[in-house]
Amino acid sequence: MDHSGGAGRRVTIKERTMAAAKGRKKAAVKVRMWALTTCIWCRKVKEFLDELDVEYECTDVDTLSGAERESASAEMKKHNPRGSYPTLVCGDEVIVGFDDKKIKDALGIDD
Repeated sequence: MDHSGGAGRRVTIKERTMAAAKGRKKAAVKVRMWALTTCIWCRKVKEFLDELDVEYECTDVDTLSGAERESASAEMKKHNPRGSYPTLVCGDEVIVGFDDKKIKDALGIDD
């Protein structure tokens, strides 16, 4: 299943909940992500979480419009006031950008 939202398929679901994906491991902490479908680093974080087989919830903000988009951006900015992508929240830890070590640490996964 392609979760990248890239050119391979059109994303029609505005907010995807990866918890519904069959066979995913429930992370010890809630994993929430805000991304853009056009952002390479966002795709890398999604691919990395998929490789780790971790449940996560992701909002592709650029697929939203109007009040829905404003609401998603405002929610993200509570965690990352700069408003940059990707923004990943693992429990109480906020990770901006793609940093595999920080993601693994936040998820309690040893190298």
